[in-house]
Amino acid sequence: MIRVNLLPQKRRKAGGGRGELWLVASLLAVALEIVGCLMLYGAKQEQLQQELDQNKALQAEISKIKDVSKNHEEIKRKVAQLREREEAISKLQTARTGPTAMLLEVARLLTPGRGPSVDPNQLSKIRRENPLQDYNPNWDPRRLWLTRFVEADRTVRLEGMARDGEDVSELARRMNLSSYFRDVQLLPARREAEQSSGLTMVAFKLEAKVRY
Repeated sequence: MIRVNLLPQKRRKAGGGRGELWLVASLLAVALEIVGCLMLYGAKQEQLQQELDQNKALQAEISKIKDVSKNHEEIKRKVAQLREREEAISKLQTARTGPTAMLLEVARLLTPGRGPSVDPNQLSKIRRENPLQDYNPNWDPRRLWLTRFVEADRTVRLEGMARDGEDVSELARRMNLSSYFRDVQLLPARREAEQSSGLTMVAFKLEAKVRY
């Protein structure tokens, strides 16, 4: 009877040991899962913080760009104003000095012993390649005089009287060589008697573009 009663008791103890092992294993699994979740949560938190920091940096950069853009528009406006003032000043200076220099050049063209303002190298080249375009240094400008001088929109018109057509051609050659004139054109001329002397003269007209 004693042996019979002991066998079931041993089986119950063995079953109880296995239950304890299962419980311990389950607890360990849960603990490991909790640790894994905590580690994953920590990693995600760190990643989230990095993203937030980058977002803050980008927001700060965007704010700077916006500030710079505002200043840029203001700077562009001021630069445009300065350019307008510079252009106005340049036009005033050109209007003040340009016509004066051009009139002085006309005076040089009609002064005995003087000639056009031209680059010496260019003049030497013209004399070699086409001597007929060169001016006559011995020409007497007193053979020609101006009766009208008009300048508008960088175009000048000269009217006057000359002893003959060669005098008019000499003036046109000098103007073509001058650095102050270009596109010189001889307009139709006519012969008429000069009132004071009664001599037959050439009434001429010239047009040219002005450089200044």
